[in-house]
Amino acid sequence: MPHSTVTDAVVPSSPAEEDSVLPDAPLQALDYVKADENKTERGDSMSKAPYADIKVEDLFNDGDDEDNDEFLSSAAVEAKLESSPPAAPLPLAPLANFTDPEVMLAFYQRLFPFRYLFQWLNHSMKPSNDFGHREFAFTLQNDAYLRYQSFPTGDLLRKDILRLNPSRFEIGPVYTANPRDRKTLRKSTAFRPIAKELVFDIDLTDYDEIRTCCDKANICHKCWSFITMAIKVVDTALREDFGFEHIMWVYSGRRGAHAWISDRRARDMDDQKRKALAGYLELIKGGAQSGKKVNVKRPLHPHLARSLDILKDHFQRDILEDQDPWAEPEKAERLLQLLPDKALNDALRKKWDSAPGRSSTSKWADIDAVAKSGASKTVDGKALLEAKQDIVLEYTYPRLDVEVSKKQIHLLKSPFVIHPKTGRVCVPIDTRRLAKFDPLDVPTVTELLGEIDEYDGRGLREEGEGKSTQDYEKTSLKPFVEYFRTYVAGLLRDEKGIKREREDDDAMEF
Repeated sequence: MPHSTVTDAVVPSSPAEEDSVLPDAPLQALDYVKADENKTERGDSMSKAPYADIKVEDLFNDGDDEDNDEFLSSAAVEAKLESSPPAAPLPLAPLANFTDPEVMLAFYQRLFPFRYLFQWLNHSMKPSNDFGHREFAFTLQNDAYLRYQSFPTGDLLRKDILRLNPSRFEIGPVYTANPRDRKTLRKSTAFRPIAKELVFDIDLTDYDEIRTCCDKANICHKCWSFITMAIKVVDTALREDFGFEHIMWVYSGRRGAHAWISDRRARDMDDQKRKALAGYLELIKGGAQSGKKVNVKRPLHPHLARSLDILKDHFQRDILEDQDPWAEPEKAERLLQLLPDKALNDALRKKWDSAPGRSSTSKWADIDAVAKSGASKTVDGKALLEAKQDIVLEYTYPRLDVEVSKKQIHLLKSPFVIHPKTGRVCVPIDTRRLAKFDPLDVPTVTELLGEIDEYDGRGLREEGEGKSTQDYEKTSLKPFVEYFRTYVAGLLRDEKGIKREREDDDAMEF
């Protein structure tokens, strides 16, 4: 993946279509990037910005450096944010467009779970370098992209987000030093990433050659099943093959899902280990219609054998019935290309040509029926079975954007931000109820603000002595925030146990 050329200046970028994967953060002191307006939404969509020869002062109208917080030290930023007066809650605008800045600000003020986000990234209730040395990147309302932001506490992160009101923000790695102070370091090698959650990205555009219901950024319940299948396979492998426990899947807000693995072993993995793990899970390769995409050795690896067991029912229901991928003659020809016997292929082609409109379910059943009929004297039953297994995997196995997973420095959109094209919240997915998750039913920011108005308008009394109802509890966002809170609580319990074990080991060594 090519790195973007960036400068220290605020460079307005083209509107970034969400689910785009942000560029890897270079180790030099680089701050802003400009998205290439002519590229796609994928991870390689960041182009080289032709601003290397432009002086910083030439990009500002008034030359007032005091307002450029990117160049402040961590101590100066903390002091400035601490002195900022708390913002009063904005009046809600449920009928406004979700892209309106006042709607975004109301969401940040009243609904975004900053406390749990801090605890999740800090791995403790007490502020630490796990959070303080973490990079955040903001996409501002004017599409400028602000890199290497950092905050000692979750409250200071909240204050700056309320001040800047970004349209979205991304989470990067933990560095050896405070990202804001990197320019003061004598050696550039002193500033390097040391930890980050292991992440995975699944996007439905990678399924465009096999999904028949939608394409590009469009989704429906039928093609969302590809995401469901992928989550099942990847989540199972991460837990059973690698022993990870703290895995959170997050809806991207439009057409995909992200996995965040927060186990300490995962966070501490170097790039070599991340690349190896991503390679372990990667199977589908090759461009559209570029021959067989699955060529696996036999006997099948236990991971693939288990994946086939998970996916077989999905293949029958979600692929053969719902997608009906080989209904058209040219698509059926693609199926024949994946079978190993020419005589069998000729017999199947003749049968299907004589019965136009035959469903994919019937065509799949025809393969065994025609093979058993003796239409081909050369068909090898074992080879045919293996070819059919490869076909099942090609149409059901996860199609991962593995570049997202390979490097610590890769940035990924934060949970609970708003998707700029749909207005939907990027909510966590409860894998215990995976089949019931409906991406089209995820609330939009304007719906949530309207729900608060409706709740408050009913004049409901607060329950309990001195207990006030938080705004998120008044909305359909409540179950997602509570799931996130429970997930974070489990992570904190384990982190506390790991810390205690290390302290005990140190005491024994003494």
